[in-house]
Amino acid sequence: MFERYYHDLHHFISRSIGCRDKAQDVVQEAYARVLASDHKDSALGALLYTTAKNIVIDQYRQNKSRQYDNYEQLELAASRADEPEQRAAGRQSMNHLLELIDTLPPRSKEAFVLYKFDGLSHAEIAKQMGISINMVEKHIINAMVSCKKGMAARGGK
Repeated sequence: MFERYYHDLHHFISRSIGCRDKAQDVVQEAYARVLASDHKDSALGALLYTTAKNIVIDQYRQNKSRQYDNYEQLELAASRADEPEQRAAGRQSMNHLLELIDTLPPRSKEAFVLYKFDGLSHAEIAKQMGISINMVEKHIINAMVSCKKGMAARGGK
């Protein structure tokens, strides 16, 4: 039963995160979690996709928290992290930024994540995504402008 979902799920996650090897790990983890749970076969496909998507989000958030200080709008909160109110405000800002990133167009999101979270150069991103360096720059700029506008609309910096 599981085999019929593997290829499509792997392809879906590969496109989402831009790395076939990481996607394979995510899909395997999703299968392990679903197998460990009490599930009904009728909703197996939906459960696998939801589980895999949640694993990607969890990994994304873990990477985000490791690179928290990469964002100008969060630097002030990080500098005052010893104050409980500031920590809470910083978490809210970070969560809002993650939500904004999730709303980006897929290719812009991919380029932005590879640049900001994975630390890849524009040339490395271009090679991985199969596009020109100029297109990588456009995707990253569009993502940064969208995030900055979204943060400003919320009252962030």
